[in-house]
Amino acid sequence: MIDLAQLWPPVALTLLLSAATTICLLLLGTPLAWWLARTRWAGREMAGGILALPLVLPPTVIGFYLLIALGPNGPGGWVAGLWGGRTLAFSFPGLLIGSILYSLPFMVHPLRSAFEAVPEENLEAAKTLGASNGKTFWRVALPEARSGYLTGTVLTFAHTVGEFGVVLMIGGNIPGETKLLSIAIYDFVERLQWGNAHILSLGMVVFGFVAITAMLMVDRRAALPRP
Repeated sequence: MIDLAQLWPPVALTLLLSAATTICLLLLGTPLAWWLARTRWAGREMAGGILALPLVLPPTVIGFYLLIALGPNGPGGWVAGLWGGRTLAFSFPGLLIGSILYSLPFMVHPLRSAFEAVPEENLEAAKTLGASNGKTFWRVALPEARSGYLTGTVLTFAHTVGEFGVVLMIGGNIPGETKLLSIAIYDFVERLQWGNAHILSLGMVVFGFVAITAMLMVDRRAALPRP
């Protein structure tokens, strides 16, 4: 039997977390990607490798260390204590922090690739005409890198929607607070509520197909020669 009242809260919470994560990573990933693309520092590839660790580490490893960091004995406990709390784990702010760290490479790497593809002569021409570094970035680099922004936004949002291991470890399964879509599917399967699990799973399949199609269209348009 399908119970719509149980379906909407995890969907709404997942969309909220995905949107918040994507916005935060657009703000955080832009300067990181620009620095990685333009710096001449010898250790930039090591820095890029550190940012890419979530791509290869098991979610349980990341979730474990985040649980310690966000717990009462970690930095998260100190931050929560500023407003009388005890921990950032098992809360929406904790989920947001974990999602930002876990999805970081899905935003930074498309942006870095897009910034590296900006023709150097375009940047030099803008500076020759008297544009400051900031104006050169906003007027030249940013428009040239729009495909990277579209790809990074789609990947980050879709990856956050599908998170399971990390968010389960640091958020648990608290209805209305930390119970996300992927966790709700797992919970419905455990309780043999196949109808609810089917509805959410089918929705995830459709969403995944749309996200991948959108990303491929963006990549295809970026590969076309510009007039």
